Amino acid sequence: MRNSIKSRVLAAVSLAALSLAAGQAFADGENYVIGTDSTYPPFEYVDASGNFLGFDMDIGRALCEEMKAECTIVSNDWDGIIPALQAKKFDMILSSMSITAEREKEVDFTDKYYNTPPAVAVPKDSDIKDVAGLASKTIGAQSSTTHANYVEAHMKDSELKLYPSADEYKLDLSNGRIDAVVDDIVVLTEWVKSEDGACCKILTALPIDEEINGKGAGIAVRKGDPLKEKLNKAIAAIRENGTYKKIQDKYFDFNVYGD
Repeated sequence: MRNSIKSRVLAAVSLAALSLAAGQAFADGENYVIGTDSTYPPFEYVDASGNFLGFDMDIGRALCEEMKAECTIVSNDWDGIIPALQAKKFDMILSSMSITAEREKEVDFTDKYYNTPPAVAVPKDSDIKDVAGLASKTIGAQSSTTHANYVEAHMKDSELKLYPSADEYKLDLSNGRIDAVVDDIVVLTEWVKSEDGACCKILTALPIDEEINGKGAGIAVRKGDPLKEKLNKAIAAIRENGTYKKIQDKYFDFNVYGD
């Protein structure tokens, strides 16, 4: 689950267009603008044609269809995504954002829509055999994420190196500039199975620390926004009517929702 962002297509989505789309959403009521990161496959990414794809994006479209609402998806830098929501540049954040007590001070969250643990990835030729072997090693993680917080809390003998996006830590790991990375197990698993991630392997999954990792990924809305309850009803409905499972099975061969 995430906890970060750096958009490849931010330059293509001008501030003027973003403001116009958001303004239209507020005027029409049942039109919503979804803010997301687009560099976090398989949850959210952009193809060569500029289309937003991934598990989160399909879930978002299904929720909008369930709510009988028109929705527009825009990309935003992760570090500024909560301030952008608060500034009404979009109506919700649907970007694998973990539900944590710290974030709940700033935004309201829906019920979770998935929950997966963090994991560690290392180069295939690494001599690191387990978590204990990470002591004195340099670990990469995306900044402003629960994964970075996890390393700080549980791997105090390691050096944490922060990156603006997942793409950047992956590049450094593949080029041997860092020793390991911590991120969501699904993100890392999909990466190491890809051509770009052929350098590396999953070392181990990590136990979830709910105080740090939160209660799963939820959709963030502004404090007090009734959209939260509309989304909760829609999440329950797509879980009940089988739409959620169809989307899940498109991307994963396991229960991504969790217990």
